Amino acid sequence: MRFINPKTDYAFKKIFSSKESKNILISFLNAMLYKGENTIHDLEFSHTYEPGAIALFKDSFLDVKVTLDNGSIVIIEMQVLNVEGFNKRIPYYAAKVYVNQLKRGQIYDDLQPVISLTITDFTMFEDTEKIINRFVFKEWDDSFLYPDSYLEMFFVELPKFKKKLADLESLTDKWLYFLKHTNNLEIVPESMGIVPEINHAFSIANESNLSPVELERLEGQERFILDRKGAIAFSRNQGKREGREEGKREGREEGKREGREEGKRELIISLLERLLGEIDINIKELFHQLSSLELEELSKAMLNFKNISDLLAWLDQTKNN
Repeated sequence: MRFINPKTDYAFKKIFSSKESKNILISFLNAMLYKGENTIHDLEFSHTYEPGAIALFKDSFLDVKVTLDNGSIVIIEMQVLNVEGFNKRIPYYAAKVYVNQLKRGQIYDDLQPVISLTITDFTMFEDTEKIINRFVFKEWDDSFLYPDSYLEMFFVELPKFKKKLADLESLTDKWLYFLKHTNNLEIVPESMGIVPEINHAFSIANESNLSPVELERLEGQERFILDRKGAIAFSRNQGKREGREEGKREGREEGKREGREEGKRELIISLLERLLGEIDINIKELFHQLSSLELEELSKAMLNFKNISDLLAWLDQTKNN
């Protein structure tokens, strides 16, 4: 057997938010949020997975939104790339979901708790080896909880999970192993298959159960993510070296500055064409009107562009400012 990668948008949604996934998601959430305790008994999807309705070229996504049997709203996101501003976006979206609950005529007492669960394929918190970290509102000195604290953020960092198959003990261990290693497995491990919900998840993840269209879209998304990872690494490592090399070729201080700036301009254009496709020459001309500071802002923002329209919108906003 071959299994799809749960860390991609298509696979994650198909496994955890299809119409047949309720028991799978209940087990998964109990493992991630409540250390395997049988706390959640039922939930309701806000949206369910529909093949073909998922954007192909995305590096981060709000994958699943559900309402638990106790009224709490849970938003789940699988993040594969550590893009600029990601750490700020998570509380922003959680707060937005919390605020958007109230309709005209409703009162604050109608607000329900919001839980944000973010799974990352990179390390976020270097100061701790904990795999799952929970953030809530607490008093700074005495650490008591804010009354009726209705906003919680959970982060699951997959690179920190190091256990081998033979060492899996808890339900949490088994779900973490499923997320991290499923696409490298050829059979369902016996120790994991004995959990009915995980066995069902493996059945959904079996490539033989996907249509040709789904497989094509999944493969396209995986290729795109690999390209984006390469572009991020190239941008972070090559950009500094490019500026230094351009500077060395100039004899005067002004020449060095101009050389670095032009090198950065050409590098950004090259990266954007790798991410978005060929850029029209008229659009390229707009880059030469950007200041050094604006080029720096563009280099940070471009990893969030998904198409040429996003680039044009950014250029237009910069021009108007």
